[in-house]
Amino acid sequence: MTSDEPIVSGMAGRYATALFELSLEEHATDAVRADLDRFDAMIGDSADLQRLVRSPVFTAEEQTRALSAVLDKAGIDGLSARFLQVVSSNRRLFAVREIIRGFRRLVATHRGETTASVTVAEAPNEAHLGAIKDALKTVTKKDVQVEVTVDPSIIGGLIVKLGSRMVDSSLRTKLNAIKHAMKEVS
Repeated sequence: MTSDEPIVSGMAGRYATALFELSLEEHATDAVRADLDRFDAMIGDSADLQRLVRSPVFTAEEQTRALSAVLDKAGIDGLSARFLQVVSSNRRLFAVREIIRGFRRLVATHRGETTASVTVAEAPNEAHLGAIKDALKTVTKKDVQVEVTVDPSIIGGLIVKLGSRMVDSSLRTKLNAIKHAMKEVS
């Protein structure tokens, strides 16, 4: 691995690595990634599902039973469903989003892609997102997957994190720099 490639570690990394290796063996990487992306989006959209995933109050049986119903309703089956059931029965469902992020990083590395985290003040349109991807591809010489976070507090501009590098061109940072410079002058 080169220094730009992500390393998955810890408990979530071990689960992500195991799933990645199984998905390669079964030639199901794309299907698993799609299922996990859908499940991750469901967690993000549902306070009840977030509670189920995070809360230590539920027993492993209760989590597994509820998870089965959620997976059935979402049409998630096969390797993805079996894996999520194992995570649940091992009482590791609280780390499922971190496991999913680790899996995505492993898939991206395997495909020669890299992932950039981009924070913007408002959701970008497709043209703006395409321009960001093109600029990052020019810099990295790799296909770049962009994870967008919307944070209105940056006012404008964007913050890009790519591996260990970060570029902060947000208006908030620029205004803070001006404010700091003005304090030094007075």
